[in-house]
Amino acid sequence: MKKLIVVAAITAAFTNSIAYAQEQKSDSEVSFNAAITSDYRFRGISQTRVEPALQGGADYFNNPTGFYLGTWLSTIKFVKDAGGSGSVEVDVYGGKRGAITEDVSYDVGVLTYVYPSNDLNPSANTTELYAQLGYGPAYIKYSRSVTNLFGFVDSDGSGYLDAGMNLDVGEGFILNLHAGHQTVEGSNGGVDNNRYSYTDWKVGVTKDFGIATGALAVIGTNADKDAYASPVNGKFMGKTALVLTVSKTF
Repeated sequence: MKKLIVVAAITAAFTNSIAYAQEQKSDSEVSFNAAITSDYRFRGISQTRVEPALQGGADYFNNPTGFYLGTWLSTIKFVKDAGGSGSVEVDVYGGKRGAITEDVSYDVGVLTYVYPSNDLNPSANTTELYAQLGYGPAYIKYSRSVTNLFGFVDSDGSGYLDAGMNLDVGEGFILNLHAGHQTVEGSNGGVDNNRYSYTDWKVGVTKDFGIATGALAVIGTNADKDAYASPVNGKFMGKTALVLTVSKTF
């Protein structure tokens, strides 16, 4: 009888340990993502000279606290086109997200865009602080640079305000709506950087097909065509275009 009690106690302790370990494991989530896109658009502006890009990243999220960390990479061309070197963008970010009420969510954090060995002066490397509020499928977000913005001279304090909605329209299709406005502060040689400020927009649809997720979107801007023309071929990097992206999260 004593042996049975001891065995039962050991079994219970072992079972509880497994359950506890599983519970502890579920507190933290790690995910990875990979994608190929017909044109890497950032705030409406092509980063790849209106050509395809390979992308991927990793994310860590802690459920009890809402804190997260992540990194994301993409092939780019704009740094070389601007006279620098390097063909990769590396984003590193961290923050906290959660719920204020049942319907209202928040997300605050910091994001650094790194362009290794970009050799531009000022450097293209940029750090922004951001804050977002969500209500159901809709959100509004503001990002503010605490460094020069992507190589623009004397442009710290530049801001990007955007709002959007990701609405389930049935049959697994998500309607993606977005509009944003980028302001570029400062001046370069007495020329106001405001000429680089613009508004961008997107209308698209996303669907998870199981094996991968497909996204098709029309993206455009009202950016100055001369300010955002490729120095390589003169193409307008903010022109309205149809962008196809295939991605997988695992």
